[in-house]
Parts: sequence; C-alpha cells; structure tokens
Amino acid sequence: MEYVPDTRQQLILCCECGTAIPPNPANMCVNCVRSIVDITEGIPKQATVHWCKNCERYLQPPITWMSCDLESRELLALCLKKLKGLVKVRLVDAGFIWTEPHSRRIKVKLTIQKEVFAATILQQTFEVEYVVASMMCPDCTRVMAQNTWRAKVQVRQKVDHQRTFFYLEQLILKHNAHQETINIVEVKGGLDFQYAHRAHAIKMVEFLGSTVPTRSKSSEQLISSDEHTATANFKFTYAVELIPICKDDLVVMPRKTANSLGHISPLVLCARVGSAVHVIDFKTLQITEISGLTYWRHEDITPICSMRDLKKFYVVDVELVGPRFGKYALADVTVQRLSDVGKNDNVIIVRSHLGNILNFGDLVQGYDLQTANINSDTFDKLNPDDVPSVVLVKKGYAERRRKRKQRNWKLKSLNKDDGDLVPKKQEEERKVADFEAFLRDLEEDPELRQGVNLYHDSNFVARPDAGNAMVDDDDEEGDDAPEVPLEELLNDLAIGGDSDVDDEMAE
Repeated sequence: MEYVPDTRQQLILCCECGTAIPPNPANMCVNCVRSIVDITEGIPKQATVHWCKNCERYLQPPITWMSCDLESRELLALCLKKLKGLVKVRLVDAGFIWTEPHSRRIKVKLTIQKEVFAATILQQTFEVEYVVASMMCPDCTRVMAQNTWRAKVQVRQKVDHQRTFFYLEQLILKHNAHQETINIVEVKGGLDFQYAHRAHAIKMVEFLGSTVPTRSKSSEQLISSDEHTATANFKFTYAVELIPICKDDLVVMPRKTANSLGHISPLVLCARVGSAVHVIDFKTLQITEISGLTYWRHEDITPICSMRDLKKFYVVDVELVGPRFGKYALADVTVQRLSDVGKNDNVIIVRSHLGNILNFGDLVQGYDLQTANINSDTFDKLNPDDVPSVVLVKKGYAERRRKRKQRNWKLKSLNKDDGDLVPKKQEEERKVADFEAFLRDLEEDPELRQGVNLYHDSNFVARPDAGNAMVDDDDEEGDDAPEVPLEELLNDLAIGGDSDVDDEMAE
C-alpha cells in the first residue's frame, strides 16, 4: 500500500477580524471585504418604469414603446437598461422575484462580480425594485382626442344578416389582428377600423383578404400641407367589400359560367367560405371553388336564397343511390313540409347530398323553391326541369329543446363603439337572432369551430335532470342536438384589470 501523506490546507488569520481563512491576495475574509468595499455602489436600488394602461406597452427611452409580458425576457432587458451603474461591473445572473400583478411593483434579483483588490473578485447578490408608473403613450394620447385616426378600413357586406361579421370578429380575436386598432366603430352594414398609421390599415386589409374573398379600393384626403418643406398630411380610407355569399346560401350562375368552373350545375349550395367560396352540386356531389377574382369578374353569380328563407321539412324516407364523398352521400330523400304533417299526404322526393346525415323521422331545413319569391333573371332562364322543388341544406333539431338548453361555453367580442348608430328594437332582435344562428352553426360544424376560440363558461350550471325521471318527450327526442366537446374549450384567463375584449355570454 502506497503511503499518501495528509496534506492540510494552510490557513491564515484575517487581518481585520482574525478569522482563520484560506490565503488570498487581500488577506481578509469575505465579510470584511464586503464591509469595506460595496460593489453595488453606484447602482440604484429603485427605479421607475413607465407603462401605458391603454395599450399595455412599456417605455424604452427615449421614445420607443414596446409590448412586454410580465416576467418576460423583453421586460427584463428593459429593466436592466434602466440601471446605469451596471456597465462598471460584470453581470452574472438576473431574474424576477414574484410580486402581485396589481401591486405595480417589479422586483429583479441581480448577481454581479467586480475586482476589488489585486486578483480579488467579489460576488454579491442584491434586489432592485421598479415602480410601474402610468404614462399615456403618444398613440393613445391621439386616440383620446377627436379626429386622430390617420387611416380607416371600412368593411362592408351586402347581405341582410350579420353572421359573416360574427365569424370575422372571432377570427380577428384568435389571430390578434386588432392589436394596432385604436377604435372600432359599428355602422350600418359593417364595421370601421381606425388606425394611427397607414401601415397598420394595410395590414388589416391583407388579413381580411387572406380570410375571405374581398375586393378593396383606397382613397386619400389632404388635411394639411407645408409648401416650404414640401410635406403634407393625409388621411387614408380603405373600402373593403366582402363577397355576399355565405355558408348554406343557394347560388345561381349562368350555364357559361358554370361550364368554366368545371361543368358544374348552375344551381349550387355554398358549403364553406374561406379564402375562396366552396360550392357543392347537391345532385352530383361535385365541389368547386369560386375565388373573389372569379366572382367579381362574373357578377352574374348571385345568391338567391339565404338563411332567412329556410323552411323545415319532415323526413319520410332516405334511399342511398349514389357515390359518397367525405361526409356527403347522394340519396333520394322523401320529405313533407312540416306544416303539412298530420293534414295531408303531400310528399316530395328530392335528390340530396345529405344521405349520410338524414334518417327517418328527422327534421331537415331547406329551401322551398315552389313557394319562394326569387327575383333573378339568371334563375328565370334556367331549364324548369333542372330546378328541384326543394333543396335540402342541413339537418334540423327540436326548437323547444334548443331554446331551453344552456351552453357551457362562451365567446369573446371586440370593444366596439356604436357611434351615431342607434339600433331600433326590430334591428336589435334581428341581431340577436343572427347571433343565435351563428352559435348553432358553431355547434353543428366542427370545421367552422377550427377558426374560433371557444371558452369554458364558469357560470354554467348543469340542469338537474340527470336524476329526474320526469323528462318531457320533446327533450328525449331532441337529445341528439349537437354540442361542443369539452376538449375543444379553452380556459378563460384574464390577467390585469383591463382587457381589449368583452365576454359575450352564449346562453
């Protein structure tokens, strides 16, 4: 066995307090060095950070305003730049200390190093407290004054309902496209988005164009000019028109236009609206797309029936006769008008694309072309043998069950200014009915829910019918009414007292 001598570390006494310490160039212990030298001298222990409560941005001197989340890297960098004495030391570590969000205090823990004597480096940890002071940024200051917008986006759609704007509002919220908007004004037939910079308005126009088929035009108005410096101040306005075709609309087009779209039938149903309009031939299951450029080039493509023209029918028989494509299947469906059930035996046999969805005894919604008042020259030119008596659109559900049902989810809405628009009672009731129809579309169409954020309603109370045997027959028949799965709902989390959106309860 090899002998290993016991090497003991030599110790010396601190020249100040006499404590035994390992040798170092200063011949002093750490406590004595800290009592003599303070490496945090010159670094402020308190500072002020300016924050705009309207847009929730922080001021980065001298004039830059930036958006930062609490305890983010951007906010930490902004706080460190407020400390001028950090240039004389070496920053080792920095991190946030948790504080209440409403306390208007931000605490940062810093670890620094500095050479105090020859070949002697001292490390020290300390805290810096930042006071969040409210200060209105220049953009919000202009918003509070009158006539401060520099660019406006006017969004319009020539339809008699507002389902498209409800869906567009949810898309804007999901993609946070309203972040640079200084005001949203609700006007008759659409919305006005006001911006402080022209580039933000152009960005909104591009977002709308990527969401739905649109066409736009711009104009400018001279506000002031300076001949000496050759500068001028303009206000820009962008008029955006949405395509007037919505989901479940019955669309008619001339035979020549239908042939250019893949020899589709001139009478089709709108299945979905995205960056293009997807239409389906309910007799052959042929699907094609109508882009915004195609629609405005052929202005004879017109919707002749919309959601307000839907009638209810009772399904008597379903016979599959043709191919299947996705969720669609071709079938001959025997239906009877709901108003004729129990009164006569008048039935109608129609070719439909809903063979996979409908069964005997179901309710179905469709367009009754025999009794509909259609004012369209293109529709009048169609061959009467090619025009069906009824066009089935979607499955219907028990109305009594749906009215009593409380939803366990809700939507959020934008903060909109009513402006000079004072809605009448009839218009307000129509808006409520349109919003209810939009909520039902969300429940029935999973593809439509992909572009919408649905939030769990904390105020939802389940009905105590689970243990009650006394349940109406109508409720039992309407138990197949579609519902939003729980896994698709998001938890509603609000940080801070101010919010850009309002909760809109979908009860």
